[in-house]
Amino acid sequence: MTRDQVQSVHDDIAYMKALAQEGRRAPLLGGRILIIAGLVFGVAALIHYGVDSGVIAVSPMAYPVLWGAAMLVFFGALMVEIRRCDRKPGAGSAGNRAAGAGWMGVGLATFVMFLSMAVIAWTTGRSDAFAIFPSLIFALYGSGWAVSATMSGQKWQWRLAIGCWIAAPLIAFLIGSPLMWLSYAAGLFLFALVPGLILARQEPAETV
Repeated sequence: MTRDQVQSVHDDIAYMKALAQEGRRAPLLGGRILIIAGLVFGVAALIHYGVDSGVIAVSPMAYPVLWGAAMLVFFGALMVEIRRCDRKPGAGSAGNRAAGAGWMGVGLATFVMFLSMAVIAWTTGRSDAFAIFPSLIFALYGSGWAVSATMSGQKWQWRLAIGCWIAAPLIAFLIGSPLMWLSYAAGLFLFALVPGLILARQEPAETV
C-alpha cells in the first residue's frame, strides 16, 4: 500500500469517527411530540377526573368520546411533527433513530392496549380494564425514557425513567378513586410535558 493510500485510509477513519461523535452529540428531537402527548392526554385525564368526581355533569358516554377525541388530536399532530422532525439537523443520527424507534414502540403499544381494553369493555359490558391503563402508560414511558437516556447519554432522563416506574405501581393504589385520573394528569405533565419542553429548547432552529 502506497503512502497516499495509507493517508487516504487514515482520512476515511477520521471522517467516520467525526461522524460518530457528531451523531452522539446531536440533540434529541421529538420534544414537541412529548409536549403534545402530555398536554392532550393530561387535559383529557383532568376532564375524566372532573366527570368521575361529579364536577362535570355529563353522560358516561363522555368517556369514550373524550379519549377517542384525544387519540385523534394526538395522532393528527403526531403526523405533522414527524415530518417536521425529519427536516431537522441530526434527524439521521444513531441516537435520534434509536430514541425515535423506542418512542414509536411506546406509542404503538399504547394504541394497541387502548384498542384491546376497548374490546374487553365492549364484549364484557364493563370498563374495569381501563383502570390499569395509567399504570401501563407509566411503565411504557419509563421504557421510552430508558432508551432515550441510553442513546443520548443524558443522565437526567434516567431519573424520568425511574420516576415513571415508581409511579406505575403507586397510582394503582388509587384505582376506584377519581384521584387516580388527577394523579395520571399530574404524571403526564411531569413525565411528558415538562421534559418535552426541555428537549424542544435543545433542538436546532434551522433545517438543512
